[in-house]
Amino acid sequence: MARRFLVLVAILATLVLVLAIVWRLAGQKLVTAALAPTVPFAESTPPPAPRYSTPAAWIAHPKLPGNPALFAPQGYRPAPAPAAAVFFVPPTAFFGRSQWNAPLDDPQVNARLDRYVEAQASPFNGLAEIWAPRYRQATFGSFLKPSADAEKALALAYADVAAAFDAFVAAQPADRPILLAGHSQGARHLLRLVAERVKGTPLAARVVAVYAIGWPVALPADPAALGLPPCAGREQAGCLLSWQSFAADGDQQAFIQSIARIRRVDGKPFGTAPMLCINPLSGAAAPPGRAGPAIPAEANAGTLRERELVPRLTGARCAANGLLLLDPAPSDIGPYVLPGGNFHVYDISLFWAAVRADAEARLMAHAARTLGGPAG
Repeated sequence: MARRFLVLVAILATLVLVLAIVWRLAGQKLVTAALAPTVPFAESTPPPAPRYSTPAAWIAHPKLPGNPALFAPQGYRPAPAPAAAVFFVPPTAFFGRSQWNAPLDDPQVNARLDRYVEAQASPFNGLAEIWAPRYRQATFGSFLKPSADAEKALALAYADVAAAFDAFVAAQPADRPILLAGHSQGARHLLRLVAERVKGTPLAARVVAVYAIGWPVALPADPAALGLPPCAGREQAGCLLSWQSFAADGDQQAFIQSIARIRRVDGKPFGTAPMLCINPLSGAAAPPGRAGPAIPAEANAGTLRERELVPRLTGARCAANGLLLLDPAPSDIGPYVLPGGNFHVYDISLFWAAVRADAEARLMAHAARTLGGPAG
């Protein structure tokens, strides 16, 4: 019996090793084959366009019952009379292969979007009215292999985001401060939106901050294209934040290599440009191509885990390669940590309380600057 057990253990160990080697050598190809759309974009009929004049076209909207963005963990609550407004672009929730862009009436997609907005947009509800659009987002497979079809799918998704933004701006008082935020695919669209709809316009003076989280920002090209400096501290308004969360002992190389083929805001390849890293626990950027100071877990007031805030779960530091390294990396944050220690899904919820404090501080800095006080 003991010998059989040892043989079984040896077989299982060998199988695990083989699977690890296969993933290492062909993991990206396997994922691409499993998730890439199976039809050309030209043969994929786009779903009907959203009508942003109606609350039903929004995940979060001031007139929408059951607004998931109004969630608040114990000890927090939404502002009863928000001073500002947030335009939040959610990440990818569509994994379909039979078409390139998400329909607006898919119950599984919409359930995921509700959860994303609850976890990722809710930090802003202590100071702002939150607007988050449903849009015909590009399917997850669009990001696995660059192609003309993928670019068409992303362009269609961006057109929806731009239309939603126009409706959002039209609904705001002319002097109301705004915050712009997005995660992953949402951050990609948000960066283009700032370059095309905000930079060089009177609206730019109303922008408290841009939170482009979970999407690489190239230095110095992207901030220049956006007309926004990287945030140097929480006392600064009118600046740009971005980070990508990784375990400090994770396998970062494949991720760093994949960034080289991503397009910057100006359309050029990312290449080997330094990546912006703002430490959400300090609100400050690391110097380009250099590591930033480590902020200990004791400074993290709350990670959102299963709808509860857990303090001191992880600290963070910006690495020289531009990734935000978690130390210690939480082992029980949830089931969606990606291979190599990539905590992409949890970029915002890891620092829920810090993001809330960051937005509040920047709104105060913006108000001081607007009223003629010390400039942020």
